[in-house]
Order: sequence, then structure tokens, then C-alpha cells
Amino acid sequence: MSTTEFTLPAVRGAGVHHTPVALVGDTPVLRMEAGPGRGYWAKLEGANPGGIKDRAALHMVAGARLRGDLAPGAPIVESSSGTFALGLALAAMTYRHPLTIVADPGLEPPTRRLLASYGATVDLVAAPHPDGGWQEARRRSVAELLAAEPGSWCPDQYNNPDCVTGYGRLAVELAHQLGRIDVLVCAVGTGGHSAGTHGVLRRLSPGCRLVGVDACGSTIFGQPARTRLMRGLGSSIHPRNVDYAAFSEVHWVPAAAAVATSRRLASGAYVSGGWSVGAVALVADWLARTLPPETVIAAVFPDGPHRYADTVFNDEYCRANGLLGTPPPEPAVIAHPAEREVLQWTRCATVVDPLGGRA
Repeated sequence: MSTTEFTLPAVRGAGVHHTPVALVGDTPVLRMEAGPGRGYWAKLEGANPGGIKDRAALHMVAGARLRGDLAPGAPIVESSSGTFALGLALAAMTYRHPLTIVADPGLEPPTRRLLASYGATVDLVAAPHPDGGWQEARRRSVAELLAAEPGSWCPDQYNNPDCVTGYGRLAVELAHQLGRIDVLVCAVGTGGHSAGTHGVLRRLSPGCRLVGVDACGSTIFGQPARTRLMRGLGSSIHPRNVDYAAFSEVHWVPAAAAVATSRRLASGAYVSGGWSVGAVALVADWLARTLPPETVIAAVFPDGPHRYADTVFNDEYCRANGLLGTPPPEPAVIAHPAEREVLQWTRCATVVDPLGGRA
């Protein structure tokens, strides 16, 4: 074929950008099959440079600078188990701030190395707090670092309302992509993306229900706090950003079920992710199998699989931690979070604020 006969194939949806920030958002949705004529739509937030929390991190830093809470060049200090740290690394690089991330030994080594490559300093706390676990230990370390560095700023993803409003665009994207949405399925950790996405989506798609996905051993929805392997969902503290009144039900998922589902996604759909993705997909798949087939279900997948090569997708790690197995086909059911401590996949249609007064 001569050069005069050669034509480039058509390219749809390609973008030419000048900054990495321009890569954040406009993530795709993918149909995930759950049986004949049944399925749900996965919002693939792993298509962002660092994951879903790129959105909130950029929004929070921009807001703090606009209000004067964060001076030009001032240090940023925050506690994170991974995804928000990556988003903050992008925001810190974009706005030229030094960044310190306070993490714990559970931070995946690939994430730790990535953060260092992006110019962030990573401080690891040595031991969990007796009451609030690793999260409380990290928060106390953040407070010490802030006190030692006048002018430094903490985004406080657990309680900062900017963490919620930073996900408004995600809701708008879903509404444009899918039209009517009947059920939104979100992992819950800080409470930011569930509150922010559903808060806008219920106005764009009235009647949209919110289903929360928590981790066994998390105290967010009234269960006792226990040591947890999973990162990115669940908490040993009570974030103020959780919009308890918005949830129609909550599911607690154990680590082994999340691992099995992430691996099933990888082998069957190629698209997969970490702990949160596995937990969300488990619940979304069950909803798609049990709700009327015309129900439009959107499930937010917060990240992709690459950070989890040493954990979720590592046979040796999973075998050592008892994570290899097949989850049950449906969840157990409790009538109230205080009914009993749950150790297996369990759902509850009674959602309460454990501290009261915020629902």
C-alpha cells in the first residue's frame, strides 16, 4: 500500500490535554452482566490518574486556596490509606505545595513507592490507637505535624464538606451517561463520594436509592470497630461526611468476599480493582439479580487493580490471611445494626447514625 492510499482509522472520544488535571473526570461506564437480561453499570473511576479521590483532592485544595486557608507554597498534611493520598499528590504537584501523607504499615508498598515518586513524604505510624485504631493514630500524628509546622493545612477528608461537593461532577456525568438511575451503589469510608454523588443525583434522577457498602469490622453504621485488612472502605471513627439519611440499606462485606469478587471480575470482565471495587461489585451484582430487570443500577468502582498486585491478587498473601474462598450467593439479613456483630456478608435496611442527631 502506498502512502497516498493509507488513511488513519477513525478515533472517537480521544482528547489532547496539556496538564494531568485535565485527565480527571469524564470516566467511562461499562455494562457488567449479572445473568441473562440482568446487569449493572460500573462507573470506572480507575480511569482517573490516581482514582476517584482525584476529584475531591483537587476540589478541596482549590477551595482552601481560594478561601485563604492554604497559602501559596504552604505544606499539606493528611492521613490516608491510599487513594486520597494519590489524589493529593496530583493536587500538590498542580498547585506547588509540599505534601506529607501519614499512613500506617497496611499501606500497599506499590502505593508507598508511587507517592514517593510523586514527591510526597510518607510517614508511617508505629501502632494503632487503642480506641480508634490505625485511623485515630494517623489523625493524632497529623495533628502533631500541623502543630510543628505553622501555616500547614490538613484537608480532613473525613469531615471537610468540600470532600462531599467535590463529587458533584461525578453525578452529572452519570446522569448524562445513563439517564435515569434507580439505584446507586457506593463504598463508604469517609462518606464523601456517596454523599456528594447521591446528593446531586437524586435531583437529576428523582427516586434514586443509595445503597452503602461497608466493611465487616467497621463502625460507620453501628457495628463494633475491629482490625481490618481492607483499605479504602470502612472506618474505626465516625466521619461527619456520611449522609446517613440518604441510605436505603447498607451491606457489610468481609475481605475474602471482596477478594473473590475482584478476582472474578478480572478473569471474567478484565476490568477489576481493589478491596472497594470487589465489595461494591458483590453487592451490585446481587441487586441486579434480585431487583426487577428494568432497574438501572450504577455502581461506583473507585480505582483499578494495579495497586493490589501484592494483596488482592497475590495468592501467597491471600492464603496467609485466609482470603481464598467463594462468597455466598446472597447476604445474611439483620433488622438493625445493633442486632449482632456481623462477620459475613450481611445487609440491613435500617440505617442509623451511631452517634445520633445527624440522620
